[in-house]
Amino acid sequence: MKQRFMQSIISKNKTGLFAAMALFSISNIAAQTFSDFNYHGNDKIYNDNPLKSDEFYSPILQGCYPDPSITKKGDDYYLVNSSFSMFPGVPIFTSKDLVNWKQVGHVLDRPSQLKVEKGGVSQGIYAPDIKYNKYNDTFYMITTQIAGGVGNMVVKTKDPAKGWSEVQKLNFDGIDPAIFFDDDGKAYIVHNDAPPKGTEQYNGHRVIKMWDYDLEKDQVVAGSDRIIVNGGVDLSQKPIWIEGPHLYKYKGKYYLMCAEGGTGGNHSEVIFMADSPKGPFVPAKNNPILTQRYFPRDRKEKVDWAGHADLVEGPNGQWYGVFLAIRPNVNNRVNKGRETFILPVDWSGAYPVFQNGLVPMKPKLKMPQDVQNQTGQNGFFPNGNFTYNDKLTDKNLDFRWIAMRGPRENFITATKNGVKVNPMETNIKALAPISSLFHRLQHEDFETSVTLDFKPKSEKELAGITLYQSETFNYVFGVTKKDKDFYIVLERTEKGSSKLIASEKISLGKTIKFQAVGEKDNISFNYSLDGKNFKNIGGPVSGDILSTDVAGGFTGSLIGLYSTSSNDTVPN
Repeated sequence: MKQRFMQSIISKNKTGLFAAMALFSISNIAAQTFSDFNYHGNDKIYNDNPLKSDEFYSPILQGCYPDPSITKKGDDYYLVNSSFSMFPGVPIFTSKDLVNWKQVGHVLDRPSQLKVEKGGVSQGIYAPDIKYNKYNDTFYMITTQIAGGVGNMVVKTKDPAKGWSEVQKLNFDGIDPAIFFDDDGKAYIVHNDAPPKGTEQYNGHRVIKMWDYDLEKDQVVAGSDRIIVNGGVDLSQKPIWIEGPHLYKYKGKYYLMCAEGGTGGNHSEVIFMADSPKGPFVPAKNNPILTQRYFPRDRKEKVDWAGHADLVEGPNGQWYGVFLAIRPNVNNRVNKGRETFILPVDWSGAYPVFQNGLVPMKPKLKMPQDVQNQTGQNGFFPNGNFTYNDKLTDKNLDFRWIAMRGPRENFITATKNGVKVNPMETNIKALAPISSLFHRLQHEDFETSVTLDFKPKSEKELAGITLYQSETFNYVFGVTKKDKDFYIVLERTEKGSSKLIASEKISLGKTIKFQAVGEKDNISFNYSLDGKNFKNIGGPVSGDILSTDVAGGFTGSLIGLYSTSSNDTVPN
């Protein structure tokens, strides 16, 4: 599935140095200052399922944190996610108990590592794999970068929280590479690829390949590649989109775990076993070992699309698997995107099985032994229904604030009054860096607001908030100018075509407060000129264009603090 999407876009990513520099052009217009950001989630599923003292929620990372991969060093666990064209790329979290997580930064935090300047929102970084090699005390992150001509790549570090190396390009095609370190010190790479030329039997037919990996050169050994899975569990059944492979060794046997069925309603996780790291790999008879595809569409508290998993041995010897899944809203929309879930894994038999991974999933899990739930406290990432407040005055913004296609530092300035966003000469629809700070949408029912200090000088200037699924699907809610008057405008962009939903002339004082309220599948955009009393504009609008199943691609929705000097939204 990702392979097909990749092939359609990979030819669009070659850019010259001059073009890249031009994308970061900042106008001379005075910056807009955003302050007092507030985000609050109020989902029914959490209200209906309060936690007991020995429980925690899954997903462990809400919102657009897909394709999780996990590793451990000693008592420390590290988890990474896909980031596509978000910048910086590959968020990385750490935990000592698999319940309480802190973000320690991003793996790819420099333009030299991440070449996404002209990428669509669903290009960039696919399916990162993180693994610790105890033989050289080094962490490796290997991934596919569908941008800038990079392709498959690896970076490494001794300390995941203190920066990663420059990119080493890897000499093979395909996507979703993962690295494995055997007990004898040897290393291997497994990945998805197309079948050999002339052997493709059907649409979605893919293979899993393996290479020997030279740890001294950080490169695959030429000519060492071999196909270890053809098609999937049973080629006669025409399985589709075998991808996301991970290799493990357990009790002397080698296990290959892969996603199968595509990143959608047929998504699943399957497992194979072999006596050698190079196979032959025999599929488990009870495959899949994780899926949600067999249940009624209208089931309560629905979790779907489960797959793309990674395994790790947890505290007290209990194994766990992290994986992506979605929680659609009442209209089966996927506005939050693919999230990171976790389940315990039973490895008492010949093959591992996700506990309760083949029945409709529940929102709560039992805590690992001797663990206390501290989510949302003491610096740990929040979970469930939570409130996040940020005055936006810290010199170093929280890691959850990201940009699109380029560093946020290129257009922001921290001040004691808030963060100044210097408007770029690009707008929200550009395949280029844009001047917008983004926070992931993490709830179905939510309320978010921010205060803006800004007076536009022309119709080309606009600032406010955006609800952003992609460059071709989004809402913009901001303030601009027409002739001598100031206007609030609300614009909807669908399939790249923009429509003014509403506009209203206002008497603009020093600041204006923007608010978006999501309820089920509708969103209300409100503004306040006194900071207290809000007025709606445009009525409730549909959240349909913020859904992956409408917009396509692989990302969830983002809330943006947005500014531009190339506004094309004209008030009525």
